[in-house]
Amino acid sequence: MKKRNILAGLSLCFMLVAAGCGNNNTAGNSGNAANSGNSPTNAGAADSKTYKIAISQYVEHPSLDATREGILAALKDAGIVEGENLKVDLENAQADQANNLSIAQKIAADSNDLVLAIATPSAQSIVQALSKASKDTPILFAAVTDPLDAKIVTDLEHPGGNVSGVSDTNPEAINRLMQFIATQFPNVKKLGIVINEGEPNAVIMAEIAKKELDKHGIELVKAAITNTSEVKQAAESLVGRVDAFYITLDNTVVSAVDTIIQTANDKKIPFFSSDRDTVEKGAFATVGFKYFDHGYQVGQMAVDILKNGKKPADMKVTMQEKLDLILNLKSAAAQGIEVTDAMKAEVADQANNIIQ
Repeated sequence: MKKRNILAGLSLCFMLVAAGCGNNNTAGNSGNAANSGNSPTNAGAADSKTYKIAISQYVEHPSLDATREGILAALKDAGIVEGENLKVDLENAQADQANNLSIAQKIAADSNDLVLAIATPSAQSIVQALSKASKDTPILFAAVTDPLDAKIVTDLEHPGGNVSGVSDTNPEAINRLMQFIATQFPNVKKLGIVINEGEPNAVIMAEIAKKELDKHGIELVKAAITNTSEVKQAAESLVGRVDAFYITLDNTVVSAVDTIIQTANDKKIPFFSSDRDTVEKGAFATVGFKYFDHGYQVGQMAVDILKNGKKPADMKVTMQEKLDLILNLKSAAAQGIEVTDAMKAEVADQANNIIQ
């Protein structure tokens, strides 16, 4: 199947869903998220059973960390508490693919009640490693952009097998952000993107962005990188060639996003991101959601598996539906952006999503 057909199928399936992004450590939690309506039936009930789970996280950065914290918070709210009746094997690949593969093999050789994979590279390696080991341990993924293109599942409504999860990308979020740039920044004719094209999630999101930008006569200019040490130079290479910066949910790039923020501030270049956490750090705007809530949604699925005996095969892949424009006014000032009333009017929840 060609990639554009996969994308079309992904978008269609997502709309149907709506109608129906190593070391052993402990992970904290930052509070409770609002339940999505798919709350496990045993949520909050005391649980005397003990559980063991493994978490493979591709790299440390705010969005993925918040995802992990949300997962553990949902488990805790359901009476599955780390250090009491839950043992967590947390592994972090630090954005190194060799580490990522080793972690997956280690987890596959171990015995767990559930495996959680955070980010596309981690999910791909975990699924492959458990398959090679002929293990049917339940797997849930989080912060995965396109689980179809990444070959993590073959069907969103009926995943089959032992894998399901939550995608962190709604194509509508990308389209809305590109439309915002086109309408509110008429002087932007070239949008620069720092991208690791070795990350399928980044490539898919860039393709969606380009398709929308083409409608508005805006060119997407790429600065390719392969590791975090190249991000600063890539951003600087775009200066003078583009009118604004944009990044996807590219784990390699987000891990070094401070260098892009610094360049944007120094050169007065508007910087648009794909996640709220990066806006809180210093990007100007995105259309998105809280990654803690994203993780909490995955955690609720984990509760259904651990406590209620549900099978991933019967749990449809879901996505984030609650989207809003998020603006950082301090970043606007740093990047020479005049925030107009028209821009603010596009923010539905201004109390929470206009960051002062």
